[in-house]
Amino acid sequence: MFNKALLISELGFKGVRSSGAGGQHVNKTASKVELTFNLETSQVFNDTQKALLRKNLSSRITKEQLIILQCGENRSQHKNKTLVIDRFFELISKALIVQKPRRKTKVPYSVKLKVLKKKKQNAEKKANRKRPKIE
Repeated sequence: MFNKALLISELGFKGVRSSGAGGQHVNKTASKVELTFNLETSQVFNDTQKALLRKNLSSRITKEQLIILQCGENRSQHKNKTLVIDRFFELISKALIVQKPRRKTKVPYSVKLKVLKKKKQNAEKKANRKRPKIE
């Protein structure tokens, strides 16, 4: 599908300080990893794949055509880096899947008859609730 080794070489990584509670360790280490990938300058994907990625990942792509992912789950920057790379590959592979077009199907004749029968039963039930006409 795509060359993972070449794709990893196009990724940009930045260590960022993690947010939230954690004491002194959080304040002095940059264990959170931020992954950036520029879709426009990528050599891994062809034009049709880029268009598919733009369409499927439109909510995750910035105006500069960057895909940005972050991971700060672990205290280790190395573990966070491997996690964010795995997430990136999963995101890309899901976005490159072309969905088959849905074929419209007819409602079966037996189902239509069943609905009509049920409607008739319901109408009779409600008609029986009325007062009888006395002549």
